[in-house]
Amino acid sequence: MLARVNSCAVIGLDGVIVEVEVDTGGGLPKMVIVGLPDTAVQESRERVQSAVKNAGFYYPRKKLTVNLAPASVRKEGPAYDLPIAVGVLIATHQLDPETVADALIIGELSLDGGVRHVKGVLPMAALARQEGYRTVIVPAVDAAEAALIPDITVIPAPTLNALYDHLSGLTPLGPAAPPDHHPENVLVETDFSEIKGQEHVKRALEVAAAGGHNLLMIGPPGAGKTLMARALPSILPAMTIDEALDVTRIYSVADQLPSDVPLVRARPFRSPHHTISHAGLVGGGNWPHPGEISLAHRGVLFLDELPEFSSKVLEVLRQPLEDKVVTISRAQGSLTFPANFQLAAAMNPCPCGYYGDPTRPCTCSSTAVTRYQKRISGPLMDRIDIHIQVPRVEYQKLRDLKPGETSAEVRARVEAARARQRERFAGTEIASNADMRPAQIRQYCVLDEDCQTLMKTAMRQLQLTARAYHRVLKLSRTIADLAGVEAITQVHLAEAIQYRPKLELT
Repeated sequence: MLARVNSCAVIGLDGVIVEVEVDTGGGLPKMVIVGLPDTAVQESRERVQSAVKNAGFYYPRKKLTVNLAPASVRKEGPAYDLPIAVGVLIATHQLDPETVADALIIGELSLDGGVRHVKGVLPMAALARQEGYRTVIVPAVDAAEAALIPDITVIPAPTLNALYDHLSGLTPLGPAAPPDHHPENVLVETDFSEIKGQEHVKRALEVAAAGGHNLLMIGPPGAGKTLMARALPSILPAMTIDEALDVTRIYSVADQLPSDVPLVRARPFRSPHHTISHAGLVGGGNWPHPGEISLAHRGVLFLDELPEFSSKVLEVLRQPLEDKVVTISRAQGSLTFPANFQLAAAMNPCPCGYYGDPTRPCTCSSTAVTRYQKRISGPLMDRIDIHIQVPRVEYQKLRDLKPGETSAEVRARVEAARARQRERFAGTEIASNADMRPAQIRQYCVLDEDCQTLMKTAMRQLQLTARAYHRVLKLSRTIADLAGVEAITQVHLAEAIQYRPKLELT
C-alpha cells in the first residue's frame, strides 16, 4: 500500500512543503529513503524502525521505499522521523490515511517512540497556514512556538503512542494554547543607572538608540566600553509583535531558541569573539544558515576589540550595513537573510591601549599606532555614524553612590523620538532615521543658511565624504527629534558633527 503524509523542509528562513510517500513492496526487509536526503535523514531508517517496534506497533518485514518529494529540494535534519513513522503505520493499515489528510507532521523520534524537539518549527507552521492546512502536529516541546501562528490548530505530540491514540480517536490530544506574546516587562541585564560618569558617551548611546545609528567607542582598557554597549539594548524601544516573530523565526531556524522561550521578546544582543570566521559572522555552510549578523536582526551586534577582527571578516559588513540584508550564494542557489542590526563597536586607540591617555603613557611607536588604526578600512569607518571617545572614569565619579538616570527614563525619550519617526515615515519601509535614503534626506533634513555655512566648514576641515555628509544630516535629524522639534538648528547640527572622527581614515 502507498501512504502519503505531509511534512515540511526549511530553505533559508522559509518553509517548503515536503510530501512523504511510503510504499511497501517485495524484497529483503530494508528501508530505502530517496529524495535528496542528508545523513541525518538517512539515519531515520534505524530510528523509525526501533521507535515503531518499541511503541508496540507492527513493523513489516518487507522492503519499504520512502520518497521525499520534491526531489529537487535538499532535505536535512531529523524532522522527517515522525511523518515517516506515521506513513509506515498507514501503509501497514494500522492508521486511516484520512486522519492526516489535512495535517502537517514534524518531529524527531527517539528509539522508545518519544517525540523530540526539531528546529525551524515557526516557519513550518507559518507555511502550513499559508498553504491551507488546518492542523500542525509537532513535538510537545515545540508546541508553544508553533502556536504563535494564528488560525491553525497545533497538536502537541509527546510520543508516537499518544499521537496514534489521538489519530485513532481513542484519546484526543488538546490543541496547544498560544503563549502570551506581549513584549512588556522584559528583563534588563545592564541598566544605565549602573554606569558611573561618561555622561557624553551615554548621550551618544541615546542618540544612537533614537535613530538606529551605528556607534564606535574608542578608549583605554577599563573605561567601561563593554558595559555601556551591553546597556544599549535596555534603552531601545520594545519590539512589536511583528518584530518579535521576525526575530523568533531566525532563532528557530538557527536552533538557538530556548525550549522555555517560544517567543523572543527582548532585542537580541550578539557579541561574537574576534576569532569568528567569515561564515560564522555572515552565515554559511554547505547549505547556508544564519550567521551572527542575522541573529542580531532587530537588535545590537557588538564587536569588541574591533581592530582584532580579521580584515576580510570586517569588510563583509559593508554591504549588510547598507542594504540590511545579506545574500549568500552557493552552487545550489542563493539565499537571503535579514540583517537589520545596529552596530556597536569598541576599540583601543593603539595596541597598548593608552595612546592619548592623560595619566598613563603610551608605549607604542607612531608607526604601530597608525598600523593598528589602519586595520579598520576607511569605507567601513565611513558607515559608522557616531565616533565617541571614552576616557577613563575619575575616582570621584566611581565612588559616587548617587544612582544615575535609569534605562527606563532614557527609553521614554527614545520611544518618543521613534514615535515621531514612525509618523514621519508612515506608509514606507523606513523604520528609523538611519534608514533614510537621499530622497528622504532632502525632504526631512533641510538646513537653513546658518546650518549650511557650518556644514560647509565641517566638510572642508574634516574632509567628509558624500556618505559622511548624509550621515551627519541623519544624525542631526535624530537629535532634533529627541529635542521634540521639526527644524534642524545649528545646535543639533554641531552635535552631529562632533560625533564624526577628527581624522577620516583612508
